[in-house]
Amino acid sequence: MSQPVRRGAAEWLIAACGAWQVGLGLYFIFVRPALLPEDLRYLGVEPQALKAAVPLLADWLGKVFTVMGGFMAGAGVFIAYFGWEVMPLRPRGAAIALALAGALALGLMSAVNFALHSDFRWLLLMPPIAWAAAVWLYARRD
Repeated sequence: MSQPVRRGAAEWLIAACGAWQVGLGLYFIFVRPALLPEDLRYLGVEPQALKAAVPLLADWLGKVFTVMGGFMAGAGVFIAYFGWEVMPLRPRGAAIALALAGALALGLMSAVNFALHSDFRWLLLMPPIAWAAAVWLYARRD
């Protein structure tokens, strides 16, 4: 008889980050407009001027965000699976892989949103904090 799997806070946090990533990807695919008000503020252009200068920009960005959202959601599925099923097995190198993945996927996203003064920058700081806490909890458990 196999022993029950022990899932701690680290596994729950990473699985939750994966679910959040799936949700973010679906937002980019189905909900996110081509340009947010903050995008136009950053660009320093009126929507009408941008549409006149680049009439197909919104259509093109919609396709770009669909692809990007698909990658986000797909990565989220793997992140949630890794947190729920792989982390409890404690494979060698998992903490390092988690730290690198979080720094690249979430740390960079959050840093760029702060550099852009995004309206969502404080909200987008929560996932990297949760991820870092999960890595710390995971690495310190024997």
